[in-house]
Amino acid sequence: MTITVPDGYVYLDWAATAPLCEEAVAAMQPYLLPGTANLNLGMNANSLHSPGRAAFEAMELARKQVASELGASRPSEVVFTSGATEADNAALIGIAHAAQALFRKRRGKSFCGRVITSDIEHEAVLKPARKLVSEGFEVVYVKPDRRGLISPEALEQLVDDNTVLVSVQMANAEVGAVQPISELARVAHDAGALFHTDATQALGKMPVDVGALGIDAASFSAHKISGPKGIGLLYLKARTPFESQMLGGGQEEGRRSTTQNVCGIAGFAAALHAACQEVQAEAERQRALRDWLYARLSEIPRVRATVDVPQGSQDYLPNIVHVLVDGFESETLVLRLDAKGFGVSGGSACASRSLEPSHVLKVLGVSPDDAYGALRISFGSLTTRDELERFASALEECVS
Repeated sequence: MTITVPDGYVYLDWAATAPLCEEAVAAMQPYLLPGTANLNLGMNANSLHSPGRAAFEAMELARKQVASELGASRPSEVVFTSGATEADNAALIGIAHAAQALFRKRRGKSFCGRVITSDIEHEAVLKPARKLVSEGFEVVYVKPDRRGLISPEALEQLVDDNTVLVSVQMANAEVGAVQPISELARVAHDAGALFHTDATQALGKMPVDVGALGIDAASFSAHKISGPKGIGLLYLKARTPFESQMLGGGQEEGRRSTTQNVCGIAGFAAALHAACQEVQAEAERQRALRDWLYARLSEIPRVRATVDVPQGSQDYLPNIVHVLVDGFESETLVLRLDAKGFGVSGGSACASRSLEPSHVLKVLGVSPDDAYGALRISFGSLTTRDELERFASALEECVS
């Protein structure tokens, strides 16, 4: 059976993945030619012959563009990966191991070290953190308040001179809470620790300047900003201790061995440039849509906002609306809305097939019964007010 999406379908799950943009398609097109036409750009960027050198030159040009857009001080701080999950894994494990080795030179071989993260992180951070526990690290979790926000004061209570790494997401994928990253990084650095942030959801929704933020590492993914799937990057500030988790041919200056996806890298660079060009204006437009939709959904009986998002607030992403629907399971609502021509989710797409309530909502104090009725509506550059109005009417029909 082939599933086809009907004409006029309204896609409102941009936080899961964003539709491919025209700029990315155009940038990747030269790499997708068949046969010998592919020799101009589509070969192995590590080969010494002219087709290989052409691919390498294109890859390094894209690396320079990406580094510039992100505010990195040099292109070599950009390590291309298969996505943000790999980048998160590499950052947590690779930095913790390398920092531990440096500490052991001063403290002795018995030193293990402390890693701090939050308990509302993506599983791509939480699971590597649990792996570090099995390797002898102490992992502690800084808790957000009921709004989903983490304060520097809360982090200060946990950092000590044994802390080697702090990892806190820039923006939450479910309720959209934006963390004060530069302040949190300062707390970590004052204690002598390194700081990593998963900035996957923030990129393209707000300005992201890794240099101005004062961080040591950050994870990104192309498909969240209308780039291709299967490509991401790890920003590693120069001289940040790092132990590679991908061993092999020594690509990416020994930090990530494998033949690079030059086609995906080109698409990532093009999508990032397009997103950064419009980030301020688009954030304002989407913020207005977010505020209108929260107000409209609050008029529907049994529907309430998961967190209080004040009008115009920049403490939350401009493109995410998260609500709880009393008396319904999110799976039922997602399928009913899908039948009406609207695509939304019950939470993070990475856990959407799980029957368990979101760990993020549990941490925020949402009861299991309420969490089962969670809906996340997320939108992007192609979303219109008319589409959101029609969605609100469809949800009203579903719950009545």
